[in-house]
Amino acid sequence: MSKPRWQRALISFGGPLVNLVLPVILLGSFFIAVGVPYPAFYNRPVQVTALPSAATPAEAGPLQVGDRVLALNGTQLPTWEKALDLVAQAAPGTILQIEVENGAARRTVSVPVKDPEQLQRLFGYPPIIPVVEEVLAGSPAYRAGLRPGDKVLTVNDRPIETWAQFVDSVRHSNGQKLLLRLARNGQVLPVEVTPRQGSSERGETVWLVGIQPREETAYRQVGVIGGTKYAVLTTVGGIDQLLGVVGKLFSGRVSVKQLQGVVGIARESGQAVRKGPSSVLQLMAFISLNLGVLNLLPIPILDGGHILLLALEGLRRRDFSLAFKERFVQVGFVFLLLLFAIVMYNDVMRILPVR
Repeated sequence: MSKPRWQRALISFGGPLVNLVLPVILLGSFFIAVGVPYPAFYNRPVQVTALPSAATPAEAGPLQVGDRVLALNGTQLPTWEKALDLVAQAAPGTILQIEVENGAARRTVSVPVKDPEQLQRLFGYPPIIPVVEEVLAGSPAYRAGLRPGDKVLTVNDRPIETWAQFVDSVRHSNGQKLLLRLARNGQVLPVEVTPRQGSSERGETVWLVGIQPREETAYRQVGVIGGTKYAVLTTVGGIDQLLGVVGKLFSGRVSVKQLQGVVGIARESGQAVRKGPSSVLQLMAFISLNLGVLNLLPIPILDGGHILLLALEGLRRRDFSLAFKERFVQVGFVFLLLLFAIVMYNDVMRILPVR
């Protein structure tokens, strides 16, 4: 208390700062030692496996299922990574020249570039097989009996070729019951599952069933400078995403039911350990990032609350009374206890085997 307010504010900021720096150290060390992870299908040649359903013939894309891209704007046999980069770099008003082969037939397709979103699925869904890697405890999929290793064959009798195709089917379900046909241990099983609303990776409210895909991962060697750069960019992106979720949480666009406490963290930790050291490091970085961002929120008793109080005292050029500070901390303490109780309740209810 004998120190100036700005020094006390720096001390309060010190803890969250370490939490924000730790992900850079963890991820940077991993990227330097192992490499930067990316989807393995990026290395494959582009072939259209499945396309989103078009509402009208006019909305159908220029490519067809089975098309193999031979050249894109002069680049011969582009990989998925190269093709997506070329599409992302295409300026509005230009034209993409795509040479494709389907069976014995070849043709050249001209695609005018109107806006970036128009080309997001030019080549259809990414070729990620629809095999379940994880089933979240208490989720609709968990209650319906889905298991890791299940392969989704159809949704409401519509064939499913890729994971993104399955995700689209769930998100456009409007909460209606879905009939899945799964391949499990050489058998085909019918399963009914009813999606429920939840939060996506971007914090958006969407229909979910609570499963994650089995994705093949490759690693690109980047060196010390590249690994550090990717770690910083990943951390900054995580901070931006967390702030977006917090904003939607306070505005009511994201439900508090989506928050996870110690039970959820324990479950995620177990899953990360089963996946390997890479997932453990990523989870550690994610938790540290959460602590850093949440502790800086201007809520009494948190570091952000202390900084807010010191800022207010600086504006009025004198300290608040001890009684006021006690009430300030007590309000924050009660708020955190209530939040903890709500999160713990949702954690437990999420894993109970009730329908």
